[in-house]
Amino acid sequence: MLRVDDPFRRGQLATAALFCSLGFQYATWASRLPAIKSDLGLSAAEVGLLLMATGIGAVGTFPLVALLMRRLGSRRLALGSATCLALLLLAMSGLPDYPVALAVMLVDGALVGGLNVAMNAQGAALEVAYERNAMAKLHATFSGGSLGAALLASGMNAATSTLIVHFGVAAALLLLLVGYARTGLLTEDGTQEAAGGTADADGADAEGSRGADAADAAIVADGAADSPAGAGADAGRKKRRWTVPSKATLWLGAAMVFGTVTEGAMNDWSALYMKEVAKASAEVAPMGIAVVSTMMVLARIFADGWRGRWGDGRIVRVGSALAGLGLALALVTGGVVPALLGFACVGLGIAAVTPCVYVAAAKNGSDALTVVATMGTTGLLAGPPVIGFIANGSGLVWGMAAVAATALLVSVCATRIRWTPRESAPAAAAQPAAAEV
Repeated sequence: MLRVDDPFRRGQLATAALFCSLGFQYATWASRLPAIKSDLGLSAAEVGLLLMATGIGAVGTFPLVALLMRRLGSRRLALGSATCLALLLLAMSGLPDYPVALAVMLVDGALVGGLNVAMNAQGAALEVAYERNAMAKLHATFSGGSLGAALLASGMNAATSTLIVHFGVAAALLLLLVGYARTGLLTEDGTQEAAGGTADADGADAEGSRGADAADAAIVADGAADSPAGAGADAGRKKRRWTVPSKATLWLGAAMVFGTVTEGAMNDWSALYMKEVAKASAEVAPMGIAVVSTMMVLARIFADGWRGRWGDGRIVRVGSALAGLGLALALVTGGVVPALLGFACVGLGIAAVTPCVYVAAAKNGSDALTVVATMGTTGLLAGPPVIGFIANGSGLVWGMAAVAATALLVSVCATRIRWTPRESAPAAAAQPAAAEV
């Protein structure tokens, strides 16, 4: 395994391995949906319900995820969820019937919810511990994992039609990623575990011993408890029961839902729009999703620098407005080239929304992060079917117009959130963000 001496880079790579594993696991089974559909003899409606089951699993278990965050901490929850997701692929390779398939997808959704919360908590705590932006690049590795899974699926599908071989190879690769992540994630004292199993204090020493103090301030890295605005450090460390989300959390959650609906719908409907509305050829139609994905990856690679220069709030407000207006203009204009340009605006503008919102949510405590992450998972998985219902009733142009509207709603929500000033981010995690009311 790659060994990195710099503690920040080691933590960044370890957390990136978790993001990559989630994207890889999701794209692995999604890429073989046609085979699963054929093996079980499913209708299109049954496949849709199968996809919805993952979102239901994530939503239904979010109180449990919040509890596990407080009891286990983000490190153990992330490693446990990622390991189970890898093994779950083996179960997916031999689904005997539809009811079992639904049950497996419910479990998958619950595990995705747990890993999603925990890995974003780790990313936010890493920014706090070393006072360096990292979240956008971490989210870029999720897209990279999805791309890697798609390439593997293409190769495995050409070599064999047997799901168990493909999913077995994928599970082995996922377990390697989990093993690599284990020694670089932040522990409860804000340090990283060494390869031999002992706490690595070098990282904290190299950064002026601020790692542990910052991790305590962030709280979410340990999953200890939420620290409400104005509460002291001692109160923040006390274990509390889950409470009703604050207005700040709800605004963050709304921004996350609309952002992930935009992202998910573009992944699922762009190619169909290119073919049926823009009248692109069969060779050009897939370029819609390619343009969106490429722009998102590129934007996320550079977005951490943008965050430091302009601040998270401006990035979210301007980016989501660009996504909504660019897509709306493309729909009004019509044609292949305007569509591709509009899709590029969506990929560029929406890419940094989820990383910035996750960081802001983490500063409100583990319960707030759990709520926001669950809403994000719900939007990502449930949004595309909703857009499909609109398209079925009113046409695909109106369905894509709804996508443009959700992007603009992100910008509206972002105006109601008090973002951490860029000159003090990400070091100011001890002061939780709050919504402007």
